[in-house]
Amino acid sequence: MQENRIVVYLLPLLVAALAYTALVGLIYVSQRAILYPGAGAGFMPEAPAWGEAVSIATPDGEKLHGLHQRGDAGSPTVLFFLGNADRAANHDLLASRLTERGIGLLALSYRGYPGSTGSPSEAGLLTDGIAAFDWLSARSGGGIVVLGQSLGSGVAVNTASERPAAGVILVSAYVSVLALAKSHYPYLPVGLLLKDRFRSDLKIARVTQPKLFIHGRRDDVIPLSFGEALYAMAPEPKEMLIYDAYGHNDLWDEGMLGDVVGFVQGLGR
Repeated sequence: MQENRIVVYLLPLLVAALAYTALVGLIYVSQRAILYPGAGAGFMPEAPAWGEAVSIATPDGEKLHGLHQRGDAGSPTVLFFLGNADRAANHDLLASRLTERGIGLLALSYRGYPGSTGSPSEAGLLTDGIAAFDWLSARSGGGIVVLGQSLGSGVAVNTASERPAAGVILVSAYVSVLALAKSHYPYLPVGLLLKDRFRSDLKIARVTQPKLFIHGRRDDVIPLSFGEALYAMAPEPKEMLIYDAYGHNDLWDEGMLGDVVGFVQGLGR
């Protein structure tokens, strides 16, 4: 009788433990699909909504699709690292505002994203960022301003820590994907599971170029506290703009476009 009662008590615990183990296993095997939702959408390049479609070779043999719009001779070019579900073709308004002032733009489609070969990973995306900077450096007579949004902020920080960018713009930045994942999944052993950690906190001290941080106060994907923490770690010169009425995906309005363009123009003064 007593043994039966023990089984009755232990059975729910066993079921819960098995369910939790299954959940952990599912998260582990699907983590890159969660982190890179814009990948795997086919390898056909997007129809250029602006600029010219270009192909960039990486040192490990991948071919990256990008949209490139040349600026005026001697003017800077913005190198844009997108968010994890974004598309280069979505930023025709940014391209238009930059063009009005003679500034160039290159927006990159990471490996595994539409138009690019390979599969995304942290090491791969960081390699892509350096390859794009080097490709642009060989073709641009002006400085290169690195712009990274959301996931792309980690690529931008790494690129600026290894290459002589003229300036850095970080939109909806995080201290690390590791810290962000821990905040979103406090019930999981994230430190043991996570493959791609994007530790901007370990690299930002080497980003000594002028920096503009932009964040929405209502951001519930990458809370403002993460952007403020990275800003606090960053060396001068730096500036942070907080948009009180905005969240994560609604930042690109005329006000933000003006701030981005103004920062880029101000670097040459």
